[in-house]
Amino acid sequence: MRSSQTRQTATCSCRAVELVFAGEPRRVYACSCLECQRCTGSAFSYRAIYADSAVVSKKGETKSWRRSGSSGRWLEQTFCTACGSVVFMRAEAMKDALSVSVGCLEDRDFLAPRMLHWPDRKHRWLCLGGVPDAGSS
Repeated sequence: MRSSQTRQTATCSCRAVELVFAGEPRRVYACSCLECQRCTGSAFSYRAIYADSAVVSKKGETKSWRRSGSSGRWLEQTFCTACGSVVFMRAEAMKDALSVSVGCLEDRDFLAPRMLHWPDRKHRWLCLGGVPDAGSS
């Protein structure tokens, strides 16, 4: 594990939005649900959950939209108003925390996902060696 003084900076594609986090994430995961596939335009999302209190600074204009998940609870995607990159999301089930798109961190040594949500929806070619399936959640 890295130092508790670790700082990560998440930025959108055009660099107009920037969030700085202190410390380690609560959890790092991948998700193959159809909504994450649509949101990312890829086969899965790769995200890190940080406590709201880990946010050191935030700049830039964002916009959010909400949808209902399969559980009936809301999920809220937050994106840059200029380039549209989804920088983070919040979920009704996730109190006082946000889930950051790991690609926005630009850290090739960032922690690997510890689980894959919705493995039954993953693309057949997708193999995340050593990452256990969390089941349909």
